[in-house]
Amino acid sequence: MKNFYSLKQELTEGTTTCERITSGYLEQMREKKHLNAFLSVFTDKALKRSRAIDKKINSGNAGQLAGLVIAIKDIISIAGERLTCASKLLENYAAIYNATVIDKLNEADAIIIGKTNMDEFAMGSSTENSAFGPVLNPLDETRVPGGSSGGSAVAVASGMATAALGTDTGGSIRQPAAFTGIVGLKPTYGRVSRYGLVAFASSFDQIGPFTLSVKDAALILNVIAGYDKKESTSAKIPVPEYTSFLNKEMKGLRIGLPKEYFTESLNPEISDVILKKVELLKQNGAEVEEISLPYSEYTVATYYILTTAEASSNLARFDGARYGKRAEDFKDLREMYTKSRSEGFGEEVKRRIMLGTYVLSAGYYDAYYRKAQKVRRLIKEDFDKAFTNVDCIITPVTPGTAFRLGEKIDDPLTMYLSDVYTVSANLAGIPAISIPCGVDGQNLPVGLQILGKQFDEETILKVADFIENV
Repeated sequence: MKNFYSLKQELTEGTTTCERITSGYLEQMREKKHLNAFLSVFTDKALKRSRAIDKKINSGNAGQLAGLVIAIKDIISIAGERLTCASKLLENYAAIYNATVIDKLNEADAIIIGKTNMDEFAMGSSTENSAFGPVLNPLDETRVPGGSSGGSAVAVASGMATAALGTDTGGSIRQPAAFTGIVGLKPTYGRVSRYGLVAFASSFDQIGPFTLSVKDAALILNVIAGYDKKESTSAKIPVPEYTSFLNKEMKGLRIGLPKEYFTESLNPEISDVILKKVELLKQNGAEVEEISLPYSEYTVATYYILTTAEASSNLARFDGARYGKRAEDFKDLREMYTKSRSEGFGEEVKRRIMLGTYVLSAGYYDAYYRKAQKVRRLIKEDFDKAFTNVDCIITPVTPGTAFRLGEKIDDPLTMYLSDVYTVSANLAGIPAISIPCGVDGQNLPVGLQILGKQFDEETILKVADFIENV
């Protein structure tokens, strides 16, 4: 497998073509169909577009992502294509407009090859909650690839695309990246437009890339980041040239290690691999100190109260009346709503809607939802305080490596706890990246997470690039 930067050099030298690259990925998709990574494949469109971009390359006016073959999580709108969110409720729904990130990819001459499988409405940590079946981890097909963006991670890790877009509500890019041994970047909330993204939890969701290298992630972020007047939470903050911050020294960089993340509950093999990389940074001039994020113990509870509440509200629109699956046998409007939603939603989605409705109800709003919002503020203040002393924070991505299919699907609480190290970045709205940093005793990849200040993706990319290359 080659990263985009390598392929781009070959395209410039004339040793390959976009059509040849795209054909190779389509062949891989046919060979690895059993991994169930894709829900839609745009064979003819991708080949036609690749030929058009080859002509642009030859004429010298191609965009900066010319030759990038990219897969898109099936929760992001592409006009005229299915937008299922891996749910029976939207099985036959076609999007009527492009998401902003899709327009930006098209303008930069990327080639979109298909839509990827996922946990239904992005609710899950293993991609076992899809209405179209689970996704398999290509490194060990008896294990999960992580979730909810498991299909996007597998598309990249198995050589079916150069890169992919996923969404991260509480770790749904970083955790599958860690489980499949690739790079996954969650930008700052507001850095990338959410216009055209089907909402799970609107104050948490963020679109970001999966890639084979940190440089590829920086190249894609250059294109998809930026203010969007169509999206109310989009930040009007200048976007730097992210690749200019790569290949830099670590001398003088201040790195924090939160003591709450390196406890006995963390698999010691993961801890050892990460701390070896931290030692490497120290040897190259970085200053490392232990820090404290005292509200860390409340992150999972706070996250699941707030996200289920937002999901309960966001998913109310899927009622069988305006769009989506409608039940065939009903007596009145109320029964039509009930049956349509009961038949259309999977068990995990129903569970989260029920939880969200409960915490928003009149008798429990103050006890749960309002209190969780207050704790979210305290968690953000933890990070604000820490970043007055350090430039970035290094943590594990997950407490363990990829677990087996079916191992946690019947135990929601254990499944939710697999997000213990990732949800804090979404609660605080800060950027975070997962990069592979070694393997455990079972030869499964270990992910290292780097957290940065709001709108300081350049620092986490710089550190990630150094670890990757040194």
